[in-house]
Amino acid sequence: MAVNRVGLVVHGGRAEALAAAQAVREWCTEHAVGCADIDVWRQGARHSAREEVDAAGDPDLIVTLGGDGTFLRGARLAAENDAMVLGVDLGRVGFLTEVPAPAVRAALNAVQEERITVESRMLLTMRASCRLEVPAQMEALLRYGRGPMLPPPRVRGECEVGDNWGVALNVTALNDVVVEKLARDRQVSVAVYLAGRLLASYSADALLVATPTGSTAYSFAAGGPVVSPRAEALVFTPVAPHMVFNRSVVAAPDEPVALRILPRSGQAAVSIDGQLRGVLSPGDWIGVYAAPRRLRAVRLGPTDFYGRLRERMNLTDAPAALADGEAAPLWPVTTPPPGDLAHLALPPAPEDAHRLS
Repeated sequence: MAVNRVGLVVHGGRAEALAAAQAVREWCTEHAVGCADIDVWRQGARHSAREEVDAAGDPDLIVTLGGDGTFLRGARLAAENDAMVLGVDLGRVGFLTEVPAPAVRAALNAVQEERITVESRMLLTMRASCRLEVPAQMEALLRYGRGPMLPPPRVRGECEVGDNWGVALNVTALNDVVVEKLARDRQVSVAVYLAGRLLASYSADALLVATPTGSTAYSFAAGGPVVSPRAEALVFTPVAPHMVFNRSVVAAPDEPVALRILPRSGQAAVSIDGQLRGVLSPGDWIGVYAAPRRLRAVRLGPTDFYGRLRERMNLTDAPAALADGEAAPLWPVTTPPPGDLAHLALPPAPEDAHRLS
C-alpha cells in the first residue's frame, strides 16, 4: 500500500486549504513521493476524470482539501484511477471527509506506514437512451461554480450496446443521480421502474437515486432515509411529488432504477453528484445501477457514522426523555461480547465505561 504519487484537489477559495496543501507538498518532498495538483479551474475548461489523472501522473492517493464538494471531485478522480482517496475536512458539514487540517501530516504518515483501513463505498453508474449533452445556451446560464461545467459523459467502449439497453456512459456518482424539472412553473413527469417493473409515474420537482453514502445529502433533505454507508442499497426518493405516495424506496444493489420522461412532459435536467451533465427530452430515459468499481476511502480508525450524524445534524433529545434521565454516550458494556454477538460492529468500550452503567 506504499504511496508513490499524490494528487491534490484543493478548494482554492480557502486560505486554510491552501496552507494544508502546502503541508502535503512538503511531506511529499521529505518522503520522496511525487505530488501534483489536479486543478480543474485554472485551465479554462473542465476535463474528464481520465484526462485529469493522466495529467497528474496517475496518482495512487488523492488528497482532497475542502468540504464534501471537494471530496466528491476527488472521489471521481480516485475511482477513475482505482486510487485511494483521503479527505481533509475544511467544510461545514463534513460527512465524507476524514481528517482535520492540523492532522494532515500525521494522516499521511499513517497511510505510508499502512496504519489505516480502506473502506469500500458503493458508486453509481448509468446507461441512457442517448448520449447526454447540455445545450450551449443552457451552459451559459448554469455555469457550475467558478468555472465551466464538466464535459458530456463519454461512452464506455468496453460495454455491449443492445437494441433496448441504451448507451453505457462513463459516469461515476458517489452521492446521487438526479432528474429534475427545468421549468419553474412545471413539474417533470417520469415513469419510474425498479428492477424492470413500473413502480409509479410521478409528477415531481425531481427524482433521485442515491447511494448509502448519498443518503445524507439531497435525498435526506427531500425526506429520504438515513442509510449506513456500509450498507449495499440504492435509495429512490421523489422530491415534492404531486401524488399521495411520497415515500422513498430502498432497493437491493442488483435492482436497477430506470426513469423515463413521459411523452407530454417538459424537458428534464440530469445532475450527477450535483453537477449538471445533460438534458433529457420526452421519451428519453436513464437507467441507474451499482457500478462494478468501488471507491477506496482511507480511514484512520473506526468510522463513527452515527456519532457524526448526531453531531452534524445537531440532533437533540426529546424533552420528555431528558426529564426521565440522561443517556450514556455509548452502550454501557465493559466486557467482550458473547459469542452470538461477536460478529456485530460496535465501538470499543472506553476505559471508564463502568462509570456510565
